Amino acid sequence: MTGPKYLAVREHLRRRVASLPELTLLPPEPVLCAEYGVSRITLRRAVDGLVADGHLVREQGRGTYVTRPAIRHEYRESFVHRIAGFSSVMSEQGAQVGTKVLTQRVVPVPASVAVELALDGTTDVVELERLRSVDGEPNHVAHSFLPAELYPGAVDADFSEGSLYDYLRREYQADLATARIVVDVGTAAPDEADLLRVVAGSPLLVVRTTVRDSAGRPLVHSYSRLRPDVSQVEFEVSVGGR
Repeated sequence: MTGPKYLAVREHLRRRVASLPELTLLPPEPVLCAEYGVSRITLRRAVDGLVADGHLVREQGRGTYVTRPAIRHEYRESFVHRIAGFSSVMSEQGAQVGTKVLTQRVVPVPASVAVELALDGTTDVVELERLRSVDGEPNHVAHSFLPAELYPGAVDADFSEGSLYDYLRREYQADLATARIVVDVGTAAPDEADLLRVVAGSPLLVVRTTVRDSAGRPLVHSYSRLRPDVSQVEFEVSVGGR
């Protein structure tokens, strides 16, 4: 285990309970303490975090058992150390991810995207718009833009399943090294509201991501508009250069 012990225990427990049926009881505290080689205080701190996140429930006289939290859209940095797509992250948590491609075409780069990708205003980009669902419930609409000159095959690729980032690594050996993520709040336009099954004008979480290579060159810009009732954006960052 690296980093604070309670964080390592919490992460291992999170993955462990994700594979267990709902209402499964956890082993008693002494058993878990021995298994992880930690004190009861450290274990309780780890479990407290999972209770707060909705992965576990404590009941007096019954113990601690597995539950299912609201669907989470996570960007985890301190343990994963990689740029991971939504599909990859949610599948690792045991969720069923669905994708419907709404738009897939080559277009002149929009002005706001040109700034993010450091492109000339006359440059073409591949525009990809997808409706993403989790366990059958619509979760968010994802809009992605990538330079058509760098990734010409992306306009014809099948993105009805899987991860865009995985595709870029596999087909183009893309060096997806760092990501800048900005989170703000928007409201659902009528067409979005129909897709996400919410009332027009409802608040949405807006997550904007620009992924760069090791040299700092921007490769992909995306923004996702998420239903906040079934989504949560999480950041775990480490301090100290590790």
